[in-house]
Amino acid sequence: MNFLPIKSKYYSKKKKRLIFYPLLLFALTIIGFSNPATAQVQVQRPPEKTRMLFLLDASGSMFAEWGNSLRMDVAKNMLVDLVDSLRVDDNLELALRVYGHQFHRRYQNCEDTKLEVGFAQGNHNQIIGKLRQIQPAGVTPIAYSLEQAARDFPIDPDYRNVVIILTDGIESCGGDPCAVSKALQERRIFLKPFVIGLGIKENFEKEFACVGQYFDAKNQQEFRQVLNKILKQSLETTTVSVELLDQDKQPTETNVNVTFTNGVTQAALYDFVHFRDAQGQPDSVIVDAVLSYDVVVNTIPPVRRRNVTFKGGQHNVVAIQAPQGTLALKQPSHSEYANGVNVLVRPAGKGNLINIQPFAQPEKYLVGNYDLEVLTLPKTYFRNVQIKQSETTELSLPGPGLLNVNFVKGGIGSLYQRNQQGQQRWIMDFDTSQTRITTAIQPGKYKLVFRAQDAFGSKYTEAKEFEITTGSTANIKFF
Repeated sequence: MNFLPIKSKYYSKKKKRLIFYPLLLFALTIIGFSNPATAQVQVQRPPEKTRMLFLLDASGSMFAEWGNSLRMDVAKNMLVDLVDSLRVDDNLELALRVYGHQFHRRYQNCEDTKLEVGFAQGNHNQIIGKLRQIQPAGVTPIAYSLEQAARDFPIDPDYRNVVIILTDGIESCGGDPCAVSKALQERRIFLKPFVIGLGIKENFEKEFACVGQYFDAKNQQEFRQVLNKILKQSLETTTVSVELLDQDKQPTETNVNVTFTNGVTQAALYDFVHFRDAQGQPDSVIVDAVLSYDVVVNTIPPVRRRNVTFKGGQHNVVAIQAPQGTLALKQPSHSEYANGVNVLVRPAGKGNLINIQPFAQPEKYLVGNYDLEVLTLPKTYFRNVQIKQSETTELSLPGPGLLNVNFVKGGIGSLYQRNQQGQQRWIMDFDTSQTRITTAIQPGKYKLVFRAQDAFGSKYTEAKEFEITTGSTANIKFF
């Protein structure tokens, strides 16, 4: 029986590798001299080495017939052929853990699990020999077996850890395989497991979907196909291109950071600043096809595509609509504001803040409508500002003037803005522990109200009105 890795280019002969590597090294050396900055960048990609643990169900139900054989015999024969075919991969280590094979089911031993063959190079014969000895007997402690499997993987960042669970039934010991699997993925013990259902009549996809990627092998032919698919996902190079679509669903957007996050743990795994070549084509990146992802386009606001999976051993394309336009604000003499001016940006009609934009710095946003709060003095508001595809929306503000206030004594002071009808609204209180305050202020009519701290009565409150125009200075003094 020929499993896919034997036929794949991924498994090249050692002799060919010896010829290829010097040529590759020479090419990389030439590239390094021609472009030192590029040569120093470490490319993000999965580790080349893999550890693969087979977690085999040997509970009593594996005695059931499956076609013309027993489930256990089919599973063992398939794994024997598979393990034998994987001898050619020097970057792969295998291990075998079995559960439900040491105690008869009448004992209800829910700790019946054992690492029969640990990880090592060249242990294929040992695994094959152990597989041929195993006989089904007991119960199905999947959760406990997964917990114990956490100790099976040596700690090594140069390896990626893969678990393949082969079972003909669900957990029978009251454990929670879903919670255990998620916890161990969050601890980065192993990647999202593969779960193969062997001749299961019931539909257990919902029960196993939270454990890992579930495959239902109804017959021996499907079982063989599933194993080949898992090997492609686990061991062959998988590439992805991200198409960033504009409003017309054309792939014109680029220069945005795209993050691939683990769909189970939400950990950020890869960050790629999107690139398109001179012909407008996005480049491809290498990712781990074992995982499912949330792909996040870090526009403002971000666009998230959830639960994205990739076909292993081939090129994948993900198209995400993320049309953008630019917002720019202009104001003469905005630098008069000592701490600069920021703009608070929210989706129109919503309260959630999505960005704080420095005033003089144009910024891209998703096409749509936004409410802006400009932190001038007083604040300036723009409602329902429309951002259009590939266009710059430019807003202008009048330049500020200057307000100088002198306090001979400490006290309580506040600033109000007045309109044409004489109505006023509070703008700010002053820290009158300082004797002199200077601030930029937008054009308009204002009133300052002040009472000295040691004044005996409200009647000693002073109120002074003044007007500010662009570039003017108002000097106010309180005695």
